[in-house]
Amino acid sequence: MQAEYLRCPICQGSLAEQGKSLVCERNHSFDVARQGYVNLLPPQMKHSKNPGDTRDMVAARRAFLKLGHYEPIGEKVAELTAPLVGERPNVLDAGCGEGYYLGILRQHIPRGDFIGVDISKDAVRYGAGQDKATRWITASAAHLPIADETMDLVTSMFALTVPEEFCRVLKPGGYFLEVTAGRGHLLGLKRLIYPVLTEKAEKPPRDYPGFRLETAETLEFDFALHSSEEIGWLLTMTPHYWRISKEGAERAAAARELSDRAQIEYRLYQKD
Repeated sequence: MQAEYLRCPICQGSLAEQGKSLVCERNHSFDVARQGYVNLLPPQMKHSKNPGDTRDMVAARRAFLKLGHYEPIGEKVAELTAPLVGERPNVLDAGCGEGYYLGILRQHIPRGDFIGVDISKDAVRYGAGQDKATRWITASAAHLPIADETMDLVTSMFALTVPEEFCRVLKPGGYFLEVTAGRGHLLGLKRLIYPVLTEKAEKPPRDYPGFRLETAETLEFDFALHSSEEIGWLLTMTPHYWRISKEGAERAAAARELSDRAQIEYRLYQKD
């Protein structure tokens, strides 16, 4: 992945590689870390000292995803997008985490140029250590350090959706895939950790300015976990980890088996 697609987060000037740094025309310089990623998240764009997923959350997600239960989610991404973008597309995963789904997509588009962006430095650091062919960037999806109209595909996997930024970086006719959890996602885990479940209203696909909705699909599949450790990994990688009570956490820690069902919503948009 060349630096030609990247822009300085401070002045929006073009970035060029100079040794082990990326430097813009105004001499704003950003060092490439030993693992291979670059931090393009200025302090003024942070909402905390270490924004995004913590090291424990990244480790838990990594351990859970290695079990393979969520592989169908990534395969569905490839099924929906790979036939549309040609052999050598520029692909941006906005909110990439440690790059699990990006890695699956790369298997289906081996000649593509990939950029993984996440606000969590710990997630990006791990991704960079595993995949040297992708350009890994610590940045916010709300302020993408990407040049205008340079991407063929943007994916947002359970992450912040910023349609105006995605529209800006996509080429005319480019695609944006939004992947979110359905209202029936992980009901088994929710019944374990919450005393009462709140029924959520079904939300129709949103209309985003500059895009038209091409496809809306739902993927559902069952899976089972067979230890308290596996259940803990799943819980820690979800937002429920921060919401549950002490009693809910204790029930999760005591559980040894969990049968659950994934429900994933896919919405594919094309830039007008």
